[in-house]
Amino acid sequence: MAADTRHPLTTGPRPDTGAPPPHTDPAAGGNGTAAAALTALAEPGTTAEPGTTAAATAGSARAAPEPVLLADASVPHDVPQRLVAHSCWYPSVDPGGRNVAFICDRTGVPQLWTGPVDGDEPRLLDADPDPVTEVSWSPDGRWIAYTTAPGGGELTRVLCVRPDGTGRRLLAGGEPGASAYLGCWTPDGSAVAVTVTEPAPAGDVRARPDWPPPATDLPAPAHTGRWAGRDGQAVLLGGRPLATAADQEAERTVVQADHTAQTREAAPRALAVYLVDPEGTSAPELVAAEAGAPTLRACALTRDGRLALLRRGPRGRREAVVLRRRDRTVTGTVRAADGDPWIGGFSPDGRTLWLRSDTHREFAALLEVRLGPRGEWLGQRVAAGRPDCDLELLGLHRDGQHAVLAWNRHGVSDLEITALPTRAPLEFGTDLREPPADGSRDDTSRGVPLPHEVVTRVVPTADPDSPVVALSGSRRRPGVWWLPHGTALRTPWSSRDQDAVLAAGHPPVRPFPLHPTARDGLALGGWYYRAPGRSPDEAAPCVLHLHGGPEEQERPVLQPLYHELLERGLDVFAPDVRGSSGHGRSFVDADLGTGRFAAIEDVADCAAHVVVAGLADPQRLAVMGRSYGGYLTMASLVWHPELFRTGVAVCGMSDLSTFFAGTEPWLAESAAHKYGHPERDADLLRALSPMSRIDALRVPVLAVHGEHDTNVPVAESRQFVRAARERGLDAELLMLREEGHDFRRADNRRLFRRSAADWIQRHLAT
Repeated sequence: MAADTRHPLTTGPRPDTGAPPPHTDPAAGGNGTAAAALTALAEPGTTAEPGTTAAATAGSARAAPEPVLLADASVPHDVPQRLVAHSCWYPSVDPGGRNVAFICDRTGVPQLWTGPVDGDEPRLLDADPDPVTEVSWSPDGRWIAYTTAPGGGELTRVLCVRPDGTGRRLLAGGEPGASAYLGCWTPDGSAVAVTVTEPAPAGDVRARPDWPPPATDLPAPAHTGRWAGRDGQAVLLGGRPLATAADQEAERTVVQADHTAQTREAAPRALAVYLVDPEGTSAPELVAAEAGAPTLRACALTRDGRLALLRRGPRGRREAVVLRRRDRTVTGTVRAADGDPWIGGFSPDGRTLWLRSDTHREFAALLEVRLGPRGEWLGQRVAAGRPDCDLELLGLHRDGQHAVLAWNRHGVSDLEITALPTRAPLEFGTDLREPPADGSRDDTSRGVPLPHEVVTRVVPTADPDSPVVALSGSRRRPGVWWLPHGTALRTPWSSRDQDAVLAAGHPPVRPFPLHPTARDGLALGGWYYRAPGRSPDEAAPCVLHLHGGPEEQERPVLQPLYHELLERGLDVFAPDVRGSSGHGRSFVDADLGTGRFAAIEDVADCAAHVVVAGLADPQRLAVMGRSYGGYLTMASLVWHPELFRTGVAVCGMSDLSTFFAGTEPWLAESAAHKYGHPERDADLLRALSPMSRIDALRVPVLAVHGEHDTNVPVAESRQFVRAARERGLDAELLMLREEGHDFRRADNRRLFRRSAADWIQRHLAT
């Protein structure tokens, strides 16, 4: 049978033709494109049905991931501990809730560890030097799956190991140029979902370890023309979707070490979700795939395996998709909140879906979706919401009756343990009635006092009243805490609060909030750090630090970089300019398109605020930031050349055209929504690029980059530094080895902090 032309995901037979059409949520921003964009591939080794898309045809020949046994790499708990003041984060618990798998950097690199919640006996399960980024303990307790970043780069792979450190094996992402990341486990623990990409084409710059090219070479476009081919079928900014003919080809330019050559590529790379058995006793099973996708992750499966919850779409336009696996039919979509990728899950009977969603709302809430026997969308409503803060973390208990909710209240977390409501079935339709305005519902919910400001992960345990959480605070390093019946207990293997005392002998500085106002009247936010020993009425040298994203948010957590600056006598102001999260959807979207110019002005307005408040000396201001904050740093230096004495740009984009040409395709998909389309909005991108105003640069600049960064290619820093030097300015580039877009190794982070502080201190000295 040919595919249902209304919903191309349904490439297989559809016996349920009498079912209601899939529910689509216009607020998701995709205009109902999830079913059209998700391509259900034919099973490997089979012939595609008539009407199957190009990606599906290519997918039928794609090799599914196969487990590969590796040598054991576990180390006893008495491993030499080089870092006393270490950090622990990303916990995942065993079925009994008394043992935790987590990420810890006590050896200098984020690695996989386990330990009991109430015992000081941690064990290093994988001593390989590749940083670990995600961890998930299987529901049956037999396996721990985790994602690593080889060489610190952006291409990742998924591994599994037994809780005792034996049986380590590679599940996906081992091919050159390929990448993979974790999804959910099946409820019985027999398989884990992994998202995999096709390997990069031969010669692709993003697959080469010797990229970037020499500093004398300007970056060449990695893609030319026909930009819609990169958009895939998730149409952005009015672009047309990718054609589905199997023989469609797109021309692209491949940058190689010694020359540039034209090649032909059959189709954009696809993301595919497979269920992989770590034992290798059953073949990997394809769940779904999407050509040109920015992200695709399996977040949950029903206990009978009938339905899958997928998270897809670019940043700012995420969608939650319910997929009926038997015939790969999308039964409904709704807008999913940005931030944590684990957006929700199903009730034990598969008839209710719980989601973090900001559909039709300024702030994300807990959405209850009722499903029919075939997964059809019967109705939805807000089960828990607050009028002025986001639900940023959701942990669903296995019993389907309880949940742990973490709310982001102006940057600080509120934790709540709640009983999930049980109600009569809904009529088909939508019911978005609000809960009480104060966020409370009934006596089945209770708040949990926290010893520190920010929760970064919530994990229900076997006891609904004893969750495990990851906590960060302004005066302590990240750690894992056990909360039995409301009592906050630090796990013995996490750093103690006193371990955060700085080299100078004083405790970390606790920041205080500031509320600047932009020149157009928009209320901004941020946190101000006052250097120790400074009198309240003294105007100080001050560094504005700009976060990345743009959708990230400044939170009151321990930032070693800030304290390196504070120990040098430099104040730090970390603002949230428009585009930041935590202030509502309208604030996040306020920097779209030409709104980016206003975001650049926000930086100047924040600097003016701390000067007028008497906190900062107007003659000794510096600006720095990472990723998008690195872009804003460069932009601020050329838009406001007389305002700052120097800048430090970390992994920033200096020219949005060359950034789009060289970045990863999935990131380009998301970035086009935020900044503009590289062809249709070329004039806007040119006007927004710091390189377009480089002649206005007047001050010294330090650029910092990870050598394996493929999100923002190193050429972005190289060309800005080169242009500054050509204009007679002091400019340097610090390249960090074995790092990508995020700096994960302790020695490199230390080198970065000290180099940045030395640079700023030198240029702000009176």
